[in-house]
Amino acid sequence: MAAAQEPSNLNIANALTVLRILGVPVFGWLLLKDGGESVDYRIAAWVTFGLLMVTDKIDGDLARKHNLITNFGKLADPIADKALTGMAFVGISIIHPIFWPVAIIILVREWGITLMRFVVKKHGVMPAGQGGKIKTVLQAAAIGGYLLPFDLWNNAPSDWKDTPSDIMIWVTNVVMAAALAITLTTAVQYVRDARTLRRESKAAAGQ
Repeated sequence: MAAAQEPSNLNIANALTVLRILGVPVFGWLLLKDGGESVDYRIAAWVTFGLLMVTDKIDGDLARKHNLITNFGKLADPIADKALTGMAFVGISIIHPIFWPVAIIILVREWGITLMRFVVKKHGVMPAGQGGKIKTVLQAAAIGGYLLPFDLWNNAPSDWKDTPSDIMIWVTNVVMAAALAITLTTAVQYVRDARTLRRESKAAAGQ
């Protein structure tokens, strides 16, 4: 029986992935324009981030539904995801809505786990768990909250209980704290899964 032919790299799913990568510097420029002090550019950055995140969902669905999964897509898709969220966390830290240590911890975790996935790939595939999916949703929600210029709309910082923008900043901080907690928790779980996968693979190979 002939082996199934791998789909061409020139497909709509990969095109959306490339579009997401190309959109990262555009998003970064909009976020950092005028030092993040422009309401209009911050809203534009929020819209751009949302649209790019939507392409992540669409390209994955298309690849699975129409058998468009390619080696290029497997490599480029996580890079696109990490580049987008990485730009978001770095940009948000630059304009000060979150602390640099939070961004650094998350970025080290994200790129570290991605690298680990590639390292253990020869032993098997590590599927994304439910915790990882929840982590992604919480991170995206927190980023969205920080992108919106609530800090610029806040004209009464001493009266935060009566100021909608201050309440939204507080809500966003809570979501970010939850995202950070589950980001670290899932990192530990992924490391455990990788060690188990490696051990079982070596055992199966008689090593």
